[in-house]
Amino acid sequence: MKAKALTSKGTRDFNSIQVFKRDYITNTIKSSFNKFGFSPIETPSFENTETLLGKYGDEGDRLIFKILKSGDFKKNITDTTLLSDDLKLISSTISDKALRYDLTIPFARYVVQNQNEINLPFKRYQIQLVWRADRPQKGRFREFLQCDADVIGSKSLLQEVDFIHLFSDVFKNLNIPNCKIRINHRKILIGLSEILNLENKLVELTVVLDKIDKIGLVKVVDQFIDLGLEESLRPFLIKYLSIDGDFDTRLNSLKTLFKSSKVGLEGVEDLSIINKLVIVDDLNTTKFVLDTSLARGLSYYTGAIFEVNASDDIDIGSIAAGGRYDDLTSVFGLNDVSGIGISFGLDRIYIVMDSMNLFPEFNTSNTKVLFTNSNSKYTKYIIEAVSCLRANNINSDFYPDISSLKKQLKYANNIQVPYVIIVEENEYESSSFCLKNMKDGTQRVVSIKEIIEILSEL
Repeated sequence: MKAKALTSKGTRDFNSIQVFKRDYITNTIKSSFNKFGFSPIETPSFENTETLLGKYGDEGDRLIFKILKSGDFKKNITDTTLLSDDLKLISSTISDKALRYDLTIPFARYVVQNQNEINLPFKRYQIQLVWRADRPQKGRFREFLQCDADVIGSKSLLQEVDFIHLFSDVFKNLNIPNCKIRINHRKILIGLSEILNLENKLVELTVVLDKIDKIGLVKVVDQFIDLGLEESLRPFLIKYLSIDGDFDTRLNSLKTLFKSSKVGLEGVEDLSIINKLVIVDDLNTTKFVLDTSLARGLSYYTGAIFEVNASDDIDIGSIAAGGRYDDLTSVFGLNDVSGIGISFGLDRIYIVMDSMNLFPEFNTSNTKVLFTNSNSKYTKYIIEAVSCLRANNINSDFYPDISSLKKQLKYANNIQVPYVIIVEENEYESSSFCLKNMKDGTQRVVSIKEIIEILSEL
């Protein structure tokens, strides 16, 4: 039985134009990363299971793609284990590796493993694939590219300020208008959980808060009641989620609400300092707002948290996100090393730019010139000319099969090659070439030197 030619669910093929567009985004992001002083690293596509599990909460652990042990993975497994309802027990027995869920935990592992070779604070960027066993939907895939930047080894709030400017720089260079940088603080959420008497349900609290854009304030409050929120505290939660106004007004509202919460006020103070240091004029058309509903579900965040959304006209969710983590490396034995990182969602940025027609024009081919092939007598002459052009850094190719000129010109048009070089008896005998402009149809007989001069200007 023949296999169906289908991609795996949640994965995609990319044609040349899509690759060019994706490269345009990543190169723009990479340029900003370099401008802001970050250096690149890469980590393996899979890690030891123990490196990843327990770092993303129960929901994250469920979405990690695990890899079966090499060879006979059922060896030494008892029937009792194999037939058990304990999925974690079965998984740990037959799997010892997993595809990376994000780039942050592998980065933390990298820092600990290379702590004697790196200088703190250490600024790195990483643009690599990650995998999640999620339900595919618009802008969400099981295999996708993350574009991350992190600073580790500094507690200074100047890092938060710099990342806000980095967000703005990237989206300015991509020409995406009206982006909104949303910020909140994990300590404010901890303070909220204390005041609501839900300290032992902080993770569930953040998961519910993250739904507010989808289900609205009323249903979020109802889900808090389901978590155990006392009816008498409902007004406080509604007041918290209804905070409005400019940044300073919202800060003042939080100071009033959290006057009984020490940890909550610490978060408010951090946001106040960050807001004072941000250079608003450098944010261009990007808005910077305090959003009390922002939660970020990942359990390793401890300080400021960020999300960036595109224009309100585009319903795609966040296109970039991140936050402060104070103790991530401690799970690998390195304590008291604070860090902060952000990640750009390439696929969602792509969707935004495509829907707003923000990409420049791309050809389906990088080839500048194609040589026709009408007679084996001219083969060596053509190959020598192609080699000469390539030696001068001109992307050149030839039609491999002897065929009609009409067919070869049609092929050149289909792959959007701007110039074609026609070699027939007259050109061969005079050591020249017929250069045809495929856009306007004009053609002229030229030397190889003239071809190099013309095409070098493209």
